[in-house]
Amino acid sequence: MNEQLKGKVAIVTGASRGIGKALASTAASLGINLAIAARQEGPLKETAEEIAKKYKVTVLAIPCDVTKLEDLENLVNKTKEKFGRIDILINNAGVSSQYPFQEQPIEDFERLAHTNYLGYVRLIRLVINDMIKNKSGAIINMVSGSTLCDPLPRNFIVYSSLKVGLRAFSKGLFWELRDHGIKVTSILPGVTDTDLTGKLKEITADTSRLMTTEAIENAVRFALTVPQNVCPLEIAVINQQTPWTAPVIPFKQQHPGK
Repeated sequence: MNEQLKGKVAIVTGASRGIGKALASTAASLGINLAIAARQEGPLKETAEEIAKKYKVTVLAIPCDVTKLEDLENLVNKTKEKFGRIDILINNAGVSSQYPFQEQPIEDFERLAHTNYLGYVRLIRLVINDMIKNKSGAIINMVSGSTLCDPLPRNFIVYSSLKVGLRAFSKGLFWELRDHGIKVTSILPGVTDTDLTGKLKEITADTSRLMTTEAIENAVRFALTVPQNVCPLEIAVINQQTPWTAPVIPFKQQHPGK
C-alpha cells in the first residue's frame, strides 16, 4: 500500500469487468477508496463488494451510462456526497466497432463518439475545477495502441480516429493543468484479452496476439506512484504480436532497379 495514496478517492468508469475492474483493483491495492461506474448495476455491485472485501477500502457502486450527461453528473455528485472529494479519475469506459467503413452502421458513429470521446471529456470537465481548487489530482485516460499507427488500422478508422482526438486532447490538457498540480496520463494499450476484444474476429483468433490486463495495471500503478513532480504523459503498452504493430510498409518489397 502506498501511504501517499491511502485514503484518496478515485472514480473508475467501465469498472464492472475487464480492464476497468482490473484498474479499480489496482487502485484499491494502493489504499484508494473508489466510486466505480458501469451500466449494469448487478455486476457492478458484485465487483464493488469483491474489491472492498479484498482490499479493505470503501467502494461505492454507481450505475452510469457515460453517454448521458445526467448520469455523469450523478456519478460526480454521489462520489462527492460520499467522500467529499475526487482526487483521481480513471476514464476507461469504451465500446468498439469493427467494420469496413462502407459497411459500418451509421448509428455506431454517435455511440462511439459519446462513449469513447465525449464521455471522457465531459467527466473531466465535471471533476476538474475541484482538482484545481485542491491544487492536485490525477487524470488517466484509456486511449488505444491503434493511435500509434499511421494510417489507422483497417476496419477501425472511426473508433481509432476518436481515440486520436482523445490522445490530442489529453496532451493539450496536460499543458493547461500542469501548473495546477494536476497530472494527465494517456495509456495506449494493445489488444487485450477482455470481453470487448473477444468480439474482434480476425485480431483475436490467435491468442498469442493478446496480452492480459497485468501490463496495463502496472502502467497505471506507475502513473499513480511516481514522485509528485513527475507526470508520465503517455504510456504505450503493446503486445509484440499485436497486428497493429506491423509495419505499414512491408519489410519485403520490390524496389526499382538502379
